[in-house]
Amino acid sequence: MSKTIAPAAPVHEVRTEEDIVTRPGVRKVLAVSRIVIGFTFLWAFLDKLFGLNYSTPAENSWLNGGTPAQGFINGIEGPFAGFFGLFANPFGDFLFMFALLGIGIAMIGGAGLRIAAVGGTLLMLFMFLAEFPTATTIVDGEVIRGATNPIVDSHWHEALLLIIAAVTLAGDTWGLGKWWSTKIGKHTWLR
Repeated sequence: MSKTIAPAAPVHEVRTEEDIVTRPGVRKVLAVSRIVIGFTFLWAFLDKLFGLNYSTPAENSWLNGGTPAQGFINGIEGPFAGFFGLFANPFGDFLFMFALLGIGIAMIGGAGLRIAAVGGTLLMLFMFLAEFPTATTIVDGEVIRGATNPIVDSHWHEALLLIIAAVTLAGDTWGLGKWWSTKIGKHTWLR
């Protein structure tokens, strides 16, 4: 009587940042960039939640009944104002705040960078479209028409930093990326 040997389960090869970025100095620059963009999102969340008097006065904080997304949405004058008006409600505020918090934590922690990059890029795209045409800037709280570039603005830069962190697995350096990769197994889209 012969025993049938079952085929071995496929082994999932875990890729690390070192496989993609071979120079240690570059990995450190990517880690710093990841943490900085993460803190940018986390700070926006904290400022809007508590009203730290940077872009949000204390009396307009979310905890004091402020509406973090609605205030921005109600000021949209561009061609997409009608579409974004659909989010001028408490659900829109929740989505916006959840996105800021989730992206900030993921980037600072170094785990879930792909989801944060996709979500953050969508958020930046929506904010770009909401301000379209982008030839505007804010000076002392007032919108001034005539910024230096009508196409590329800081939303593009932020989206690219999120994407770069995700595709280079920048969470492996000074973050939880390697540990997280052992927890998600073959579900690399969660990386």
